[in-house]
Amino acid sequence: MTEKEKMLNCEIYNPNYDEELIEERTIAQDLCFEYNNIRPSEIEKRKELIKKIIGKCTDNFLIEQPFVCDYGYNIELGDNFYANHNLTILDGGKVKFGDNVFIAPNCSFYTAGHPIDYIQRNKGLEYVKPITVGSNVWFGGDVCVLPGVTIGDNVVIGAGSVVVKDIPSNSVAVGNPCKVIKKIK
Repeated sequence: MTEKEKMLNCEIYNPNYDEELIEERTIAQDLCFEYNNIRPSEIEKRKELIKKIIGKCTDNFLIEQPFVCDYGYNIELGDNFYANHNLTILDGGKVKFGDNVFIAPNCSFYTAGHPIDYIQRNKGLEYVKPITVGSNVWFGGDVCVLPGVTIGDNVVIGAGSVVVKDIPSNSVAVGNPCKVIKKIK
């Protein structure tokens, strides 16, 4: 099994010396660099290029610059998606957003993690777990979502939160670690 196949199957893999994964990350980095250097006023040109980066999206979205991702092809955007400046998505694993998702500045979504065992970690091994975000979700500024998290529909994640566990639908959640503080009726 190749390192990419291991990654896509959410198994431990080594991304550091695998030519296929290095090439795919380099392509995504080059496209993100190009995207981040398009004039902000050239909205259609930006949308055209981001569609080459993102695996799946509708025509109704906007990602402000700068934007960074690992591969791009593991990202799915629902309809009416908006992300403010400095969105980072480490998408070795699938990152799927529902409809009407709004993301404030400086937010990060990390599917990648490293083993607790330092011997494995020192070999450069990592794992990925998918992130799933429902519809009608708002992320405050500086939120970090970690591997394997599912966030339900109709959720507000407060600014500065670190989301380490699933958040159920119809919730307001904040903190580090992020916890539900209120149910939405």
